[in-house]
Amino acid sequence: MTDRWMAVGTSLRADSHEAGREAALAALDGPDPKLLLVFAGIEHDPRRLAEGVRAAAPGVPVLGCSTHGEIGAGGPRDGSVVVTALGGPGFSVSTTAVAEISGRQREAGAAAARCAAAVEDRPHRVLLLLTDGLALDQEMVIKGAYGVLGAAVPLFGGAAGDGWRMSGTFQLHGTDVYANGLVAACIGSDAPIAIGIDHGWRPAGEPLVVTQSGDGRVHELDDAPALDAYLDRLDAPGDVYRDEVALRHYVLSRPLGVQRRSGIEIRNMSTAVDVAGRTIGGGGDLALGALTFAMEGDEESVVAASARACRSAIDQLDGVTPVGLLTLSCAACRAVLGDDGVAKEGAGIAEQAGSIPFAGFYTYGEIARAKGINGFHNQTMVVLAFA
Repeated sequence: MTDRWMAVGTSLRADSHEAGREAALAALDGPDPKLLLVFAGIEHDPRRLAEGVRAAAPGVPVLGCSTHGEIGAGGPRDGSVVVTALGGPGFSVSTTAVAEISGRQREAGAAAARCAAAVEDRPHRVLLLLTDGLALDQEMVIKGAYGVLGAAVPLFGGAAGDGWRMSGTFQLHGTDVYANGLVAACIGSDAPIAIGIDHGWRPAGEPLVVTQSGDGRVHELDDAPALDAYLDRLDAPGDVYRDEVALRHYVLSRPLGVQRRSGIEIRNMSTAVDVAGRTIGGGGDLALGALTFAMEGDEESVVAASARACRSAIDQLDGVTPVGLLTLSCAACRAVLGDDGVAKEGAGIAEQAGSIPFAGFYTYGEIARAKGINGFHNQTMVVLAFA
């Protein structure tokens, strides 16, 4: 019998204190709980939510954030509270929080990673990061953490959402609430930890080289205005070149791909279209000379990729059944899929998980680094499996 366990509790209550308490109590399904992860709709009062969780589990470390929808065994939901508990003597945990990360993302990532020094030594570790989804240059958070931990410790997590309000997210550390923060947990385990990453997007034509960039925007691709070069590669209809509404809708299902050693990472461009300046963005600076692709996909390819990410994480454990899965998908993917597609995505996750408990949320960006220095994604499913 394993000495590690994971369990998930969900509450649909409108009262934030009661929702936090009910979901936490349902998640406390084993001995010696080590960490509670809280994913909640932006409608909830974060302080009352945190107090409710603490009332159910005094003394247990708590990490959490707001979402663009919660993922669980009952299917994707909005406005609910999902609490995931990790426990047993086979886990050890150290947590931390960093306030006001904008403008110092790399420093914040490094500060968060230092919590790894306090975790009880075990053969396997992962650093879990939950960031403010409205902060720019999320890649710098990862680079800061990598600079402290190196390649030996994988990184996993996501950027908090606020239901497309784009006005403010929250992060939780214990009963402390942050609005522009980074909360982190280094989790040590006696058994292996695996990360699955997949997206349903494919390159549309030949690559484009970044020839001018800065301030989180790509200004030129192949020495041409970046937006025009990107749309030309897609053979886009004429109206999207100048109509902001049409452009936003068009690029939602045609993200930008960035070539990395580990494969193509995806950048969503629908939240910051720039008709006037003809630039494109993707959540962080792209270096001069970076190789990019205009990408295409559809409901079928995105749903299939989510299932593949789950299967990849499970298969990496070499036949050992995971005690649980954390499953993070993207708010922009949800917009592409619509209600029917999201339901299919949830069903695909559940099919892959079988009897394995799982939980997660729709993010404003996914963090998953198992190889190399990079690891920030958009419109991608990332899965963390605990053996």
